[in-house]
Amino acid sequence: MLSLSDLQVAGKRVLVRADLNVPLGKDESGNVVITDDGRIRASLPTIAQLADGGARVIVMAHLGRPKGQVKPELSLAPVAVRLAELLGRPVGFVPQLTGEDVQLAVSGMSDGDILLLENVRFDPRETSKQEAERGELANELAGLADLYVSDGFGVVHREQASVTDVAKRLPHAAGNLVQAEAEVFRKVLRDPDRPYVVVLGGAKVSDKLAVIGNLLPTVDRLVIGGGMCYTFLAAKGFDVGDSLLEADQIETVAEVMRRAEEAGVEIVLPIDVVVARSFSADAERKTVPADSIEPGWMGLDIGPASIELFATKLSDAATIVWNGPMGVFEMEPFALGTAGVAEAIAAAGGFTVVGGGDSAAAIRQLGIGEERFSHISTGGGASLEFLEGKELPGIAVLEE
Repeated sequence: MLSLSDLQVAGKRVLVRADLNVPLGKDESGNVVITDDGRIRASLPTIAQLADGGARVIVMAHLGRPKGQVKPELSLAPVAVRLAELLGRPVGFVPQLTGEDVQLAVSGMSDGDILLLENVRFDPRETSKQEAERGELANELAGLADLYVSDGFGVVHREQASVTDVAKRLPHAAGNLVQAEAEVFRKVLRDPDRPYVVVLGGAKVSDKLAVIGNLLPTVDRLVIGGGMCYTFLAAKGFDVGDSLLEADQIETVAEVMRRAEEAGVEIVLPIDVVVARSFSADAERKTVPADSIEPGWMGLDIGPASIELFATKLSDAATIVWNGPMGVFEMEPFALGTAGVAEAIAAAGGFTVVGGGDSAAAIRQLGIGEERFSHISTGGGASLEFLEGKELPGIAVLEE
């Protein structure tokens, strides 16, 4: 896989696939605002390096799921404004993806200029399952540039026109972000320092079974929280009340626990949980032992004893990978478990990786300094598929 340093970019038109899929909200005046610019910040090093090197930088990205339709509320126009603020230099914006206006804007660029194109997913060909349709769009995009740089790690697990097909049509390299992400995940999969602890949370255990299966031969300890832990507790024979439960996965989880025991992998589950009468921030709540959840109550966070236990199990780790919150951190009464585990990971002296998605969002929402972690991934789905051991199309094409 080539890197930016392998490219001669001065005077060249460089098409960059970035991940600028940021959450949007509205201020008191009803104006669209970016509520978390973490992904924009992660894209800055590559864009700045190319522009500083004299490239004419053409950035493409997606926002939300417009499903091939033009939706003004998902325009990248506000992202262009924020990108310019963070870079400290002008960023042009074209409210189209292809066509005469785009070609005119590109032809008017000078060395060091930066141009952002409109949401690539406004074009249905971007996500088409038909290679010929994706190829049409890829040809139009590739015609704008001399070189292609892949720097949107959050989409490298997708086979899409701007991710895989353009790379087949232009000399290409990985951007700083994609290169760093690939190196980090290969290290934790192939050569982790030990003890190696993986912390898994989030809602569904079915989303993480492939990850667990791939990690069992290499990990030393699995720490399980979030909604997925209740299927593990049920597999141990505990009643979980009205907690999130995938009943059809109980036997599978029981088999996972048997395999883990045979492999000498310790599985750490909550010993107490915070339960509530309903899925609401103001619901009646209490802390109970993990084996004593009554009917009519649902677990929404791990309890204080579990936080202490998890912190102890993390304290000696040389490598930690964390994917998924410990509870419903979006509601303040149920955020303590996620905050406590995040603090324990940050305090560990080893190599710490936060696997994107909700875990990264939780760190920012809870005000825990990102600099306290070795690596925070920008790709939730991509990082999960990396941990599952899958080949990611957007990485594989860069290695051809």
